[in-house]
Amino acid sequence: MSEMTLTKTRMQDGIWEGILKTASDHAPQIKVLFLDDEVEGVDVDKHNDGWRIRIPIPRQAITDGIQTILIKDDITDQLLNSISLVSGDPLADDLRAEVSLLRAELDLLKRSFRKYLIK
Repeated sequence: MSEMTLTKTRMQDGIWEGILKTASDHAPQIKVLFLDDEVEGVDVDKHNDGWRIRIPIPRQAITDGIQTILIKDDITDQLLNSISLVSGDPLADDLRAEVSLLRAELDLLKRSFRKYLIK
C-alpha cells in the first residue's frame, strides 16, 4: 500500500483544489462522497510534485447546517481528506462568531469611554 497525502491548496468559485502526493506514478483513483452519493466531475491532473485534484462542490451541500464531503482512495478506501461546509444557524454558536461579537462590543465600549473622557 502506497502512502498518499492530500493537502488543500484553495477553494474558489465552488471548486475545492488540493495536491495529492503519492509514491506511485500511476494516476490515483479518487472517490468523493457526499451523503453516500459519489460526487461527479472530479478532475485529477498530473502536477509538478504530485497530482492536482479539483472537486466541484455539489449544490446540495450548500445549505444550512454542517455538511461534510469525504475524499477517499477508491482502491484502498483510505480517507485522504474531507471538506466541511458550515452555514446558517450553526454559526450562531460558533466560537469565532462569539469572538467577533465581543470585539465589536469592546470597540463600542472604547469609543464610549473615550467620548466620556474628552467631555
